[in-house]
Amino acid sequence: MRRAGVLMPVTSLPSPWGIGTLGAAAREFVDFLAASGQALWQILPIGPTGFGDSPYQVFSTYAGNPYLIDLDELVAEGLLERSEYEGVPWGDDPLSVDYGALFRGRYAVLERACARLRASRSAELASFCARESAWLEDYALFMAIKDSQGGAPWVSWPDGLRRREAGALDDARRLLADRVDFWKALQCLFFRQWDRLREYAASAGVLLMGDIPIYVAPDSADVWASPEQFQLDERLLPVEVAGCPPDGFAAGGQLWGNPLYDWELMERDGFSWWVERVTYQLRLYDVLRIDHFRGFDSYYSIPFGAPDAREGRWREGPGMALFERLRETCGTERLVAEDLGYLTDSVARLREETGLPGMRVLEFAFDSVDGSGSVYLPHSYPRDCVAYVGTHDNDTALGWLASACPEDVSRARDYLGLNEREGEGWGMMRGIWSSVAETAIVQMQDILCLGGEARMNVPSTVGQNWRWRAPAHYATPELAQRLRRLMELCDRAPAAGKR
Repeated sequence: MRRAGVLMPVTSLPSPWGIGTLGAAAREFVDFLAASGQALWQILPIGPTGFGDSPYQVFSTYAGNPYLIDLDELVAEGLLERSEYEGVPWGDDPLSVDYGALFRGRYAVLERACARLRASRSAELASFCARESAWLEDYALFMAIKDSQGGAPWVSWPDGLRRREAGALDDARRLLADRVDFWKALQCLFFRQWDRLREYAASAGVLLMGDIPIYVAPDSADVWASPEQFQLDERLLPVEVAGCPPDGFAAGGQLWGNPLYDWELMERDGFSWWVERVTYQLRLYDVLRIDHFRGFDSYYSIPFGAPDAREGRWREGPGMALFERLRETCGTERLVAEDLGYLTDSVARLREETGLPGMRVLEFAFDSVDGSGSVYLPHSYPRDCVAYVGTHDNDTALGWLASACPEDVSRARDYLGLNEREGEGWGMMRGIWSSVAETAIVQMQDILCLGGEARMNVPSTVGQNWRWRAPAHYATPELAQRLRRLMELCDRAPAAGKR
């Protein structure tokens, strides 16, 4: 079935309170998608972010980001008073997230809501905590200890806490009980709102597409609670870390710094850590993109402490054994492989063997640097793929046209027939909508005809990423009508009666 969708981070939705949330603005976006003939809303990972604010480096692969809890919804539920957050400075620019302002102001407001939740709805909270105990106990304790240690990473905590000695953990649970309960209550608030949003999207015929990073953050409850699953030394420091090798875009490669998995141990216990992780994510989403798929075939391993990625080398990944186990346990029919980056024949064979649809990015099609563009030209797309103009790691369509090599831009204009009357950004979107790819997804910034100033992320940089926000009243009926007409022309509009 041909379908289309929009990539729009929850953080990018408009609101008066500093960041997009799971409340009315999210439901309004669902309405816009339904009206414009879109079947999918792709979002970025929704976990609690830390230093750098990246949704791909979070404190837990299971927890929700407290910043996304809608404050107005809490007022409607009697858990907040509007006066408790109206005067808080949430940032000076409504089109950019100020994470510093959120960190300074959000938790004090949410503490009030959590206190009222614990006092008035203790049975509901207890039910949530019991249902999610498999991950929530470790996460809440991790965050409470982190608070008590001034936010320090877990590898610098006192030895008993760092090594999870039973006596030290028991003492922490007793001494930090109130803070542990706060972090549990926050997650209850988050997932109550998430569940309502997912139900609303389902009623509108819109599927939610999530994104699961291949790696977890070094400073996370995931590594602290299960250090045996990772390549750590006797000091619980990584032996080697993740990244990408040098290429034409980065002479020193990319040094991500994530701890690498002990794949041999994981395979011996049936990949239980991965089965639990993917099963949980499939509870949250209708479709799930698996980030950095090539790392399951072979992964780039860099010595811990190296200044860049030049000293790394390729090591064998789990391959088909992992995906066979996932197929047996939680199913793989709703997964999408992010098969971008440095690819080999063996990566292509693994994706084909898994049966997962891969990805095609139009902006790569005209790249004269690495010479691999032909597979990204729309006329060469297979049906079982998800086509993009660009992802969250790429520039917007207009930003790319303004900044790419002039020869590459000229080729794109000739190939796609770009013109001012249609709008060059719209012409690039037409290129993937009219392809045979079963799914085509565009960034909301491209629909709004925004340039490079609206780019979501520049890989391997820290400080100005993940900040873009849409202006108020951006999703107009006229825009929805234009999109729907194009979906009908490209045979991507949902069939009548499906919504």
